[in-house]
Amino acid sequence: MNRVYLDHNATTPLRPEARDAMIAAMDVRGNPSSVHAEGRAAKALIERARAQVASAFGADGADIVFTSGSTEGAALAMAGRNLHGASIEHDAVRSWITEDISVSSDGSATLSEPANATLQVANSETGIVQALPKGLAVTDATQAFGKLPIAFNWMDVQMALVSAHKLGGPKGIGAVVMKRGTDLPAQIKGGGQEMGRRSGTENVIGIAGFGAAAEAAAKDLANGVWEQVEEFRNILENALEAGERSPIFVGKDQTRLPNTSCFASPGWKGETQVMQMDLSGFAVSAGSACSSGKVRASAVLTAMGFDEGTAASAIRVSLGPRTTREDVLRFAEMWLEKEKKHRARAA
Repeated sequence: MNRVYLDHNATTPLRPEARDAMIAAMDVRGNPSSVHAEGRAAKALIERARAQVASAFGADGADIVFTSGSTEGAALAMAGRNLHGASIEHDAVRSWITEDISVSSDGSATLSEPANATLQVANSETGIVQALPKGLAVTDATQAFGKLPIAFNWMDVQMALVSAHKLGGPKGIGAVVMKRGTDLPAQIKGGGQEMGRRSGTENVIGIAGFGAAAEAAAKDLANGVWEQVEEFRNILENALEAGERSPIFVGKDQTRLPNTSCFASPGWKGETQVMQMDLSGFAVSAGSACSSGKVRASAVLTAMGFDEGTAASAIRVSLGPRTTREDVLRFAEMWLEKEKKHRARAA
């Protein structure tokens, strides 16, 4: 069976550029904090990757602190700040905020005090893109980085969270991007690495892979790869819509990530759909990967006003740069076949 991977919002397969950079980094022996030649060579890899990430994210002149990913980044950026936010945020962010910002039926959130709030650039489940207000304290740019033409220097936010494995880098490495000079007390204390904001010997191999992946992702974006992905996403939705009973599409009329389709078939649980499609050779998900496996309705969809039954019957299909037209048409054909059988059994 030739499997089709359609879960890029959970993680994107490692890019060859990232793999090559990581393999090369394995041969660099020194500790980046050492002052001898070997140490300086390791430090140079880190600083090259920092520049690559800054360039790809439009963050020239900003401080970039490498972390183990956006979850640690959220803790670093938000701990002790009592920021406000909405329940559409990823669980990594929701763990640190007061959820008192309402969400409209179109998935948008409006903030009255941006300086004391957080708002994601794009939602991992629905793909819906937010209009960020000026002066925002923190934004989670994890899903948008590499897929949308955004730049930190345009966003007028204090800090942004990014993660390598969402754009073809290795898992376990990310960064907090912040305006230069931002006061950010360390949560991990020790030797004072990463400008004193995140101690511990740096993950040189992961950082090198992150930098290479960010550079490659920026080239894809500039070369129109995501416009092609969006075309295939629309072909998928049109094929599903042409079935005997169209699913309920979430955010279809809103600005979305070019690769993301979230849809529900009320009465057919999302977890069941994921398992049936998995057995048929397709990798998709029900909600964000960090929430997958937890039998509950999507907090994102319930925040948008969907009833619990509909929210529990939604799945997410997320395409990547190497997804083909054949991939999405095969998925649509199989999903429609499984949906028809489900309705027949439920009748």
